[in-house]
Amino acid sequence: MGTSEQIRVEPYKHPFVEIMDTTLRDGEQTSGVAFLPHEKLMIARMLISQLNVDRIEVASARVSEGEKDAVKMICRYAETVDMVNKVEVLGFVDGHSSIDWIHDCGCRNINLLAKGSLRHCQQQLFKTPQEHIDDILRALDYADHLQMGVNLYLEDWSSGMTDSPEYIYQLMDRLVNTNVKRFMLPDTLGITNPLQVIEFFRKMTKHYPNVHFDFHAHNDYDLAVSNSLAAVLCGAKGLHVTVNGLGERCGNAPLASVQAILKDQFQARTNINENKLNDISRLVEEYSGIAIAPNQPIVGDSVFTQVAGVHADGDHKDSLYCNPLVPERFGRRREYALGKNSGKANIEINLQELGLQLTPEQMAKVTQRITELGDRKELVTQDDLPYIVNDVLKHTTPEEKVRLVSYMVCSSYGLSPIASIKVEINGRQYEADSTGDGQYDAFVKALRKIYKTYLDRTFPTLANYAVTIPPGGRTDALVQTVITWRNGDKIIRTRGLDADQTAAAIKATFRMLNIFEEQQEN
Repeated sequence: MGTSEQIRVEPYKHPFVEIMDTTLRDGEQTSGVAFLPHEKLMIARMLISQLNVDRIEVASARVSEGEKDAVKMICRYAETVDMVNKVEVLGFVDGHSSIDWIHDCGCRNINLLAKGSLRHCQQQLFKTPQEHIDDILRALDYADHLQMGVNLYLEDWSSGMTDSPEYIYQLMDRLVNTNVKRFMLPDTLGITNPLQVIEFFRKMTKHYPNVHFDFHAHNDYDLAVSNSLAAVLCGAKGLHVTVNGLGERCGNAPLASVQAILKDQFQARTNINENKLNDISRLVEEYSGIAIAPNQPIVGDSVFTQVAGVHADGDHKDSLYCNPLVPERFGRRREYALGKNSGKANIEINLQELGLQLTPEQMAKVTQRITELGDRKELVTQDDLPYIVNDVLKHTTPEEKVRLVSYMVCSSYGLSPIASIKVEINGRQYEADSTGDGQYDAFVKALRKIYKTYLDRTFPTLANYAVTIPPGGRTDALVQTVITWRNGDKIIRTRGLDADQTAAAIKATFRMLNIFEEQQEN
């Protein structure tokens, strides 16, 4: 037979996969995450109206009055767009309590949480399997009386298939002909691997070939995506995901990754609108306070950035280093990093986007300077390029149209920080002072006062502010501030480097203003 036996998998039979997003329920169990009701509404709106997920699980019943307010808001909105059938709430086998709570919110679908392992049934509920089945049947009858749709979770199903499969079959045999729409099979503790998922799903689909099974993965072994795909391969008709992989402990299967692999590797169809994946990811990042790793597939800041110069060269000639995950597919764009590994090709592409042309000799000098900066672990952005070119070639482009003449910032205990500044804009000097929530905030407010009072203009708004200490994270190193500004639909990202954080931010601000003035003039 050889050294290994090949795993035989039946041909993929379900080209359409239903996606249920549980960011607002299971995702909110991420440590430190608690969405406000209006935040839940904004996320839910985007999920069902723009991203077009098939279903959203938005809460657990009987948690709090705030949770009830959130569910009511979501259901009211969903009613207005005829999508209330997409909204679901987790409920418990507790008589009428959960069902009434969910019904009072205006939600018409309950995801009933039953026990999917004998240990949970006996040691958590202190009930026999038959007693638990009887309780479930009474809940199903009551939900049916209220004309509510029911999906059934078999909590800890993966453990149940390992330790007590006969218990699972006992539940299924009794419940399969009831009003349950979907049986949802969670790997609650994140303990399975893809081979086990294949084995378990084969058994479930063999015993119950006409049942709609969902799979709900957890990522404790970093296998949530792999396990989800194994489930689909063996008959799962629906998958549960969360935006950015949020969830308890190590999280759940991330929506973006599952969608991309389903489409590209399995040629499966979903209803997901891929070009909104990045938007929903950023919205959830903002509301959750959980930062996305730069190398997170699909949605990370760096995943569409080519660093090696040879890759940029190949892309420039014939997209030689591009795969099916093209950034435009997800509402993003490819970038080419500037650093010690850039090479001429990366720099040329960035210069072309800026409309700058250099001779071969000039290009060599600029490449050398960027390499030197990279060796010192400094971040080089596309917006830095005109300044690097100016510094290296000793000419006056871009012209410094906005110049800081002098400034003073201070803060005292019990008083708001204050800034007093003098700037020169297109040859004329202006002064202003202001208070703010911090020294830099006071400085920017004073600067905006000058623009508004003397020029009757505004400049871009601050979108993101990041501070690092290069190189090597030493506390006595220079502070590097990277600020992202938004001007309409355009983004400007600038960097300042100084021993003082406020001074570094001010340098980044004046770089932005000069770029902004250049754009306005053009």
